[in-house]
Amino acid sequence: MKFEEACEQSEKAAQAAEQAARRLVTAARSLAKAAADGDVSRIRRASERLSQEADAARQGALDAGAAWPLDPQAEEQCLREEYSGELLASAEQSGLKMQRHDGALVAYPVVVRVVPGQRAVTINRKKVSALRPSRVIARIRAIQNHRLTGSPQAFLESLFFAYRLLAQGDRTGAAVSLTEIFRILTLLPGTEYTKEDFARDLLGLDRSGTNATRQGARVSFPASTGTRDARNAFLCVTAEGETVPFYAIKFTEDSQ
Repeated sequence: MKFEEACEQSEKAAQAAEQAARRLVTAARSLAKAAADGDVSRIRRASERLSQEADAARQGALDAGAAWPLDPQAEEQCLREEYSGELLASAEQSGLKMQRHDGALVAYPVVVRVVPGQRAVTINRKKVSALRPSRVIARIRAIQNHRLTGSPQAFLESLFFAYRLLAQGDRTGAAVSLTEIFRILTLLPGTEYTKEDFARDLLGLDRSGTNATRQGARVSFPASTGTRDARNAFLCVTAEGETVPFYAIKFTEDSQ
């Protein structure tokens, strides 16, 4: 059974149990009112109805509790083998452009990774335990409809810092491989910053209109024959489904 179907089955059973519980409450209130009035006939009728609704509510609760069809082993297997495909199918149905890339699912500016053992996904490195595919896709759409919270200027300054380190302080205006820049940015142990995250931030910077550091160095992303190495490319999928590659970076001063 697909994960979306399992969620739907459990949700419907819970809704049925909720309706039965509401009928039980209504029956209890009717009995209370009849007793308050001392109306014996109504008390008898309300008591009988309350007993019936209690049985129905009890059965509804049992049915809802047993409605989730996946045991722990099946859950992990589904998340490990089928869940990514469900996300892609749900994305396609909703018109969201999403692609597999290097073990992740990418829909700019979102990078999704499935973590089966934790019954979770990460969305831009944030752990999310709400796994229903349609809800995950809705969440991604909401992110796409809002600006990224990260500062393009701060990211640009980080790139410039790494660029200067690789150039040993010499501002020559030479193109530097983004693979080397990424290596500098992820030197610290435990850094949870993936290639997909880096590619997303590069595209965000490129589209932000922020193109100069506070010191006045202007950034560009050359893709000449000399820098175009597919093995070292950082690929980002745009919201329109276009794949944009980044190979190298260059900073130049106005005087150059």
